[in-house]
Amino acid sequence: MPKTLDIIIPIYNEEKTVKDLLEIIRAIDFCGLEKNIILVNDASDDNTLQIIKQFNECKIINHKKNQGKGAAISTGIKNSNSDIIIIQDADLEYNPEDYLKLLPLIISGEADVVYGSRLKDKKQRKSFLLTSYFANKFLTLLTNLLFKTNITDMETCYKAFRRTAIFDIEIKAKKFDFEPEITAKIAKKKLRLKEVAISYKGRKYHEGKKVKPKDALIAIFTLFYYRFFD
Repeated sequence: MPKTLDIIIPIYNEEKTVKDLLEIIRAIDFCGLEKNIILVNDASDDNTLQIIKQFNECKIINHKKNQGKGAAISTGIKNSNSDIIIIQDADLEYNPEDYLKLLPLIISGEADVVYGSRLKDKKQRKSFLLTSYFANKFLTLLTNLLFKTNITDMETCYKAFRRTAIFDIEIKAKKFDFEPEITAKIAKKKLRLKEVAISYKGRKYHEGKKVKPKDALIAIFTLFYYRFFD
């Protein structure tokens, strides 16, 4: 029975949101699991580091230079020791209360991996930029075709893992290509993957959204690479 939870948060220049996020996480009981918060500061050059230092219960790992989200997640996983791992962005696009939908499927033994889908509920469409919505739909469809999966939101941040299921997966991604890479490797390993619907409040670019249209092209390349060449 899982007893511990590592919450891995890659952070780059999120001084406007990270304090509120950590206070929310601090206040929630996640299914009785002992929670550990691993903050990977990816060489932020704003006040992010000064803010997160106020949270003494968190483990803080600093990258000396900016490497990207995938590299930060990889660092977090390498420093993880808990039974369950969940990925959390440092912005407030996702609500940590939704962990309570993902975690029971792993705790009960029904799944090795659980994705929080922003696209399972059609009402969430209004939460996306139009280009982001169609890019996510296309990339998810491509994933399903290439890897014979049946998911609705490959690019979601909310991915929860049983640590023993992924500890031996090598992550090569440095940036946003983490999402297609980990999904491809989960599919090829034939892990039990399930989805639950979650809430979502997407940011606009002027509010700090970092994913760019070119990242969709990189995701396409990544999916084909891990399907046919890796």
